[in-house]
Order: sequence, then C-alpha cells, then structure tokens
Amino acid sequence: MSTAERAAMVEAARGAIAARMGHLKPTIAIVLGSGLGPLADRVANPIRIGYGEIPGFHVPSVEGHRGELLIGRLAGQAVIVQSGRFHMYEGHSADVSALPVRAFAELGVEILIVTNAAGGINPEFGAGTIMLINDHLNLTGRTPLLGGALPGEERFPDMTVAYDLGLRKTARRIAEENDVPLREGVYAGLLGPSYETPAEVTMVGRAGADAVGMSTVVEVIAARARGMRCLGFSTVTNPAAGLSQESLSHVDVMAMAAQVGGRLGALVEGIVAATA
Repeated sequence: MSTAERAAMVEAARGAIAARMGHLKPTIAIVLGSGLGPLADRVANPIRIGYGEIPGFHVPSVEGHRGELLIGRLAGQAVIVQSGRFHMYEGHSADVSALPVRAFAELGVEILIVTNAAGGINPEFGAGTIMLINDHLNLTGRTPLLGGALPGEERFPDMTVAYDLGLRKTARRIAEENDVPLREGVYAGLLGPSYETPAEVTMVGRAGADAVGMSTVVEVIAARARGMRCLGFSTVTNPAAGLSQESLSHVDVMAMAAQVGGRLGALVEGIVAATA
C-alpha cells in the first residue's frame, strides 16, 4: 500500500467518525482488550458506531471484542471508546491494526489509554493482577511506520518513554485512593494467535517482560509517532505457558478479564476524571 493510499484510508475513517460525533470533541481514546468490553458500559449517553460503518475498519472475529466505537462522556469528559480490536493475527497489516489510533489522532485525541488481557510471566503477578505498563517489547515483527511517513507523523518517534510518566503517576495515585491493587511492569507483544511455548515464555522473561499478549504495541507506536500521550494496562488473566499445570483457554482469559473489569473500569474512570 502506498503512502498516499495509507493516508487516504486514515482520512476516510476520520471522516466517517466525525460525521457521527455531533458536538462532542473527545481528547481521550480508550481501547478495550479481550473480555474488557463492559468498561464501555460506563460511558454516558454514547453515540454507537459499528465498525462496519467506518471505512477500513473490520468487524472482529474474536469472541470478547464487540466491534463498535462509543463516543460520549466518562467522568464528565468526552471520550472515544474502541470496544474491540482487529488484530494482526486475524490477517490484518500493522497499518490496519493501527488505523483506529491514527483516525483518533486526526479527530483531536491527545491521550490514548490501551488495555489488554495478558499472560503473566513475573511470578509475583498472579491471575487477576492489573499491571500498569511502563514499557514494552515489540516482538510481533511488524510496525505501522514502514513506508513513507504519514502527514503529522514523526519519522523517527522517540520511544524512550512510550508510556507517559505523568499519566502513570496519576494512575498510581488513583489506584491508591480507590484501593485498587496495581503492579507495574513490561508488556511483550507477540503476533499470535497461538499461545507462547514454555521456551518462548522463558526467552521473553529473560528479555525483561513481566506479561505477554498479542496486541497494543503497534497502536502505541502509531500514537507516539503522532505525539499522543499513552497509558497502558494489562489484566493478567493467567500464568503464561509453562508456569502452571493449567492449559490455556481464551474462554478462561475472558472470564478472568470480566472478573477484573470492574476494578479496571473504576481505575480508568478515575484517571479520566483526573485529566480534566
């Protein structure tokens, strides 16, 4: 896909969303991972836009991803909530997976909050842990920045502090005020869709990862190229492969994410309120 075609794809998506936004001008976007869709229910009086109504968007094929945008207010702040991803393991390019983030940037979004379900590598992060992401490893082999730089994007974005220090400080404060246990660590993004082998988990752990999943990293790369401030959370739904005797199941991942959803929802809502 040429640079012009990639830019046109972003503009088409932006235009379709803008046409439905009404008077709201969100500056915060929230991306919901597997099993975390109920967080969208906290948005007041949402405008709902199905992915099928937005050029370039794809209806997710993965259970636990609703496939719609919600535009409304959370804690009094105008927000866009992306309820469900379309992942690279579904056959999409990094450009397509990052398309929502790029469209949000064109709409004036300045803060991106990403969430995901992940396997725990750090032995101290048991199932149900909420991990504040302080850095990531992009092990997908993909990046949305290949090809010519899109309008408004930095050619060589600095990823030294990909996850904003100020937003992380706010997250820790809100978690403490609301008695939400919060750990902090590094997220490794792999391509999937198979779960990792025990040997791969060992390798990624030795590289410094505390949790592993199949999303998030290309979105944050695209967001940083646009100068957006990023904040990320992993819900540790299970120990990663080889760290327990249990087999891995997407059904179990969603069930644990749903159990944690209330605490994570309260945390994200408090952070949104604090950005006012």
